[in-house]
Amino acid sequence: MNRAWLVSVLLLVGGAASAGPSRPPPTPAAPSVHDEQPLAAPAPDGTGARPAPVASDSRRGVGILEVRVEGLSDDVKDSFQRTLEDQIDNKRYRLQNRAQMKTWMMRSTRWTDGCVIGGCLAELRKQSGAELVLLIALTGSGTSFGYVVTLVRTDTGRVVEQESDRCDVCTVSEVTKNATLAAINVLNNVPDKLPDDAAEQSAAVDRLVGSARAEVTAHERHTNRVAAAVTMVGLVAAVTGLALYVSQDQPSYAAMTAIGGATLAAGGAVVLAF
Repeated sequence: MNRAWLVSVLLLVGGAASAGPSRPPPTPAAPSVHDEQPLAAPAPDGTGARPAPVASDSRRGVGILEVRVEGLSDDVKDSFQRTLEDQIDNKRYRLQNRAQMKTWMMRSTRWTDGCVIGGCLAELRKQSGAELVLLIALTGSGTSFGYVVTLVRTDTGRVVEQESDRCDVCTVSEVTKNATLAAINVLNNVPDKLPDDAAEQSAAVDRLVGSARAEVTAHERHTNRVAAAVTMVGLVAAVTGLALYVSQDQPSYAAMTAIGGATLAAGGAVVLAF
């Protein structure tokens, strides 16, 4: 009985030990930055948020590539540039001055100073985005001044338009003003869409080829008509000579006529064949 009582006590002690207070469930850790889920992409139906479109500059890019002065102070270069920047229509043109153009070109490993016309301007267009460039030459001696304003395309390197003038009695400010007006004038005369020089050259070549082909065709027709006439004359002469040779006791002139006519007809036939 003592043994049974001892077993019962041990069982009660073990049950009390296992029935202690329950522990609360662990608190979930806060999500780290690395555990954050990526944001969902905008819905394809347009209901999601979309980035605002970036407005593109639709103005025509124009660069001042060169301002050359002879017999004048170098300050005239800056004076001309400032005057042009003040008077140009900034709503139509995006003007880049000489310093800006030089900065763009310094980023290129393929640019060579001294390029003002020709295919080398394609690199300038690639770096700066300028569609046209201005070349300015200002000269002066005493009271005589002159200017040459040249506008060049950067895609083909060809001159679009040019204006020049000379004043025997005027001042530096007057020639600068006139050169500025000439630069604005040549820009305003450029169409909104520049002509496709390659297409125009191809069309010119096609016109020349078509004209040459028409002349060759006309010549071939004329040659064929002449060859046909020669062939007919040769055949007639050959038949006549042969008839005379047979009917008149084989005279030598009849034989020569027949042979000559046959030769003539053969020549005409060869021309017609080729």
